[in-house]
Amino acid sequence: MTYQGEVVVGGPSDTRELDDLTITKVEVGPMGNNAYLLRCNLTGEQVLIDAANDAGTLLALIGDGGLSKVITTHQHGDHWQALEEVVAATGAETIAGEADADALPVPVTTRVNDSARIQVGSCELEVIHLVGHTPGAIALLYDDPDGFAHLFTGDSLFPGGVGKTWAPEDFVTLIDDVESKVFDRLPDDTWVYPGHGSDTTLGAERPHLAEWRERGW
Repeated sequence: MTYQGEVVVGGPSDTRELDDLTITKVEVGPMGNNAYLLRCNLTGEQVLIDAANDAGTLLALIGDGGLSKVITTHQHGDHWQALEEVVAATGAETIAGEADADALPVPVTTRVNDSARIQVGSCELEVIHLVGHTPGAIALLYDDPDGFAHLFTGDSLFPGGVGKTWAPEDFVTLIDDVESKVFDRLPDDTWVYPGHGSDTTLGAERPHLAEWRERGW
């Protein structure tokens, strides 16, 4: 496997070729946000997760293949700085969690909650609603029928812990959701693509769940 998920702002993207889906990761903007371009290998349909920043880089990544959808993982501004420009250039449908949609700078075409399905050509993403970092934050699961699961977590799960929260009750809600909806359901080889920084796997993080809960962040 050549894909490592190690990217830097201004550097090259990194691409993972699955049987049915191609995943390309790029880092953009002053906060080092990850954006992910998904392309169905059968139909060529492309979907972008988080038009975070640097529309020029994202549009170059999209290329001539067009863009059918932009999914925003949550309402924080560093994850949608390029959203308006990308949508204007591509005409893409906009998708976000129901509780975060009104905070985005463009009208949201489709508001989603738990268990919603989003098509990427012949492939399908499942929406997992993870409350705590924001009220409407979502993760996106591609359960590869020919391999392992791939989970795009926004700012809800990183290597080393769950996303930042601003009140103890929000932390409890988030870690409860992450544990019950992610770790209790998905196997250790599930690959995690976060909103910032390096990738990880659930297996690498699972031994630390009790530690995260005890420390409270």
